Amino acid sequence: MRAPLVLLPGMMCDARLFAPQVSALSDVAEPWVGDIGGADSIEALAGDILARAPFDRFALAGLSMGGIVAMAILRAAPERVERLALLDTNHRAETPERRALRGPQIERARAGELRVLLVDEMKPAYLGPAHRADAGLLDLILAMGLDLGPAIFERQSVALRDRPDATEALRAYGGPSLVLCGRHDALCPPERHAEIAGLLGNARLTVIEGAGHLPTLEEPEAVTSALRLWLAR
Repeated sequence: MRAPLVLLPGMMCDARLFAPQVSALSDVAEPWVGDIGGADSIEALAGDILARAPFDRFALAGLSMGGIVAMAILRAAPERVERLALLDTNHRAETPERRALRGPQIERARAGELRVLLVDEMKPAYLGPAHRADAGLLDLILAMGLDLGPAIFERQSVALRDRPDATEALRAYGGPSLVLCGRHDALCPPERHAEIAGLLGNARLTVIEGAGHLPTLEEPEAVTSALRLWLAR
């Protein structure tokens, strides 16, 4: 029997973020990729996933903003989460410095500068050094963001800006957990993931060498292997 698996992508990403894992894990999992672009609060996005997910109880994996929504699902309905994987994410509330950047970015997106914003401010921080010149990977990241568009960029930016701290939700969860990140993740560094793993009661920490913030695409085989082990625990 295949495991029900809910996958939540990061900001301005869609199901393509998990395409290698959806394919490679099809023998052991029944994946469903959620949409986290329909509301401007993390709590509302979590509620939407809980309402739409086609499983009563499931393994839950989220990357970056998807991980933040996954932690909100833990707060709202921990009984539905059979196991948890948090990838390249952040359990803390937004810092004042990051909050100050959100408004100008939203204004640029509204003004038709989403492409420039994605290229100049977001893509350079997403990849590890070994992948920053990978034109195909860079084009895929840009295509996902442009396909989602400025309205989703604004909603997701507001949701991230106003998100709550998830420390207590992590402390309360005891299911089998994987905490994974790229060694070169500049947005959510390995030290942050060690902190997350320490809060969870039953977690394994995995650092993917060579990857940055998007290891599912940068080092897909390594991520798939870690997820397969997690599903088998």
